[in-house]
Amino acid sequence: MADLVNLNRFRKQKARAEKEAEAAENRVRFGRTKAEKKAEAQETARKARLLEGHRRAEDEPDAS
Repeated sequence: MADLVNLNRFRKQKARAEKEAEAAENRVRFGRTKAEKKAEAQETARKARLLEGHRRAEDEPDAS
């Protein structure tokens, strides 16, 4: 005779396993260390300063 399987328990176990797999994938995709976040913020600020430094001054009166 075959072993009896509780389908509800099986479904819940499968759903838990799928959720855990998705969570692990998200940890890899979105999880960053504090140092990585800080380095990215510094790089973004540096790029913003560089861009601001290259802006043309539109408030200055024309020479003509």
